Amino acid sequence: MAFDSTLAERVRDRLASLEGVTEKKLFGCACFLLRGNVVAGVWRHWLVVRVGREEYEYALRERYVNPFDITGKPLRGWVRIEPEGVERDEQLDDWIGRAVRFVSTLPAA
Repeated sequence: MAFDSTLAERVRDRLASLEGVTEKKLFGCACFLLRGNVVAGVWRHWLVVRVGREEYEYALRERYVNPFDITGKPLRGWVRIEPEGVERDEQLDDWIGRAVRFVSTLPAA
């Protein structure tokens, strides 16, 4: 299944000013990497962000947020946000900001 190209463009726009951002298509997902580490992606019509294990449980308590699970086993530290959770620019900005803050703590891959 294709990914939501409009959502991918919105994510791309938010990451454009950061140095070290690249984009790859992995497993049918538009993935955005910062210094070689995946920060966010668009899978089907959902935003997927990497928030890390410490933030994971807190993020799951928020409206429109679910575990990211494409294999039957949730990927801890990653969450999937329903389209309603990123309709407004400030919602998307918040999620991308959280993901960038976490991935910025990781060594370059």
